[in-house]
Amino acid sequence: MNVMEKEDLKISIIIPAHNEEKYIGKCLESVSRASKLCKNQVEIIVVLNRCTDRTEEIAKSYDCIIVKNNDKNLSKIRNAGVEIASGEIIITIDADTQMNEHVLSKAQENLISGKYIGGGVTGKFERMSLGIFVSTLLLIGPLLFKYGAISVGIFWCYKKDFQSINGFNENMLMAEDADFAKRLKVWGKKNGKKYGTIQNGMLTSTRKFDKHGDWVLLKRPKMILAYLKGTDQKYADEAYYENQDR
Repeated sequence: MNVMEKEDLKISIIIPAHNEEKYIGKCLESVSRASKLCKNQVEIIVVLNRCTDRTEEIAKSYDCIIVKNNDKNLSKIRNAGVEIASGEIIITIDADTQMNEHVLSKAQENLISGKYIGGGVTGKFERMSLGIFVSTLLLIGPLLFKYGAISVGIFWCYKKDFQSINGFNENMLMAEDADFAKRLKVWGKKNGKKYGTIQNGMLTSTRKFDKHGDWVLLKRPKMILAYLKGTDQKYADEAYYENQDR
């Protein structure tokens, strides 16, 4: 692929957002910084999910494309954004996460190389404690056993490959990201490509720990089981839709 073809590749960034006025501004600022390395090839799609705060106003101030979805289902929310995306490359990021300035260009470089089917990003929490460390290990261990060694966080892949594996599994209400990563990795193997990881590429909020306590998963093993099951609406609502400050 020559330089002109590389520069012609458009990137669509999908951000699900449910009452994210406290966080989405920082997310969009990080996307804006990263976009400077991509020569005006980036569109940002914010999927508004039953927002009653200033999320839409903030998103519009960054010239984002707005789509609305009322499902309590992150897979359906993300898929709704991808459906209208015009970019050849899809990037997904959560509204309470910030990407570093090299994530977009690195994802583009990896995909154009032909070696990678896509992949994820590793990063860190905005703060760390022993409780957060232990809680994270308690969740990662079982998920690692079920889904294998994969990175999640921010996803990147070609839209055609996203469509080939039918996007995010809409039957999954929790751990849908791990499920997506596993299926993308399997699809890559079938096509002779690797699942890649961009190291140290993001900063994620600790709002769930701030609200429920740093040792939350040690105190609530049923939540870990719910992540493993992936289809429990009650725990999905608590994990994704009841953490935002009103």
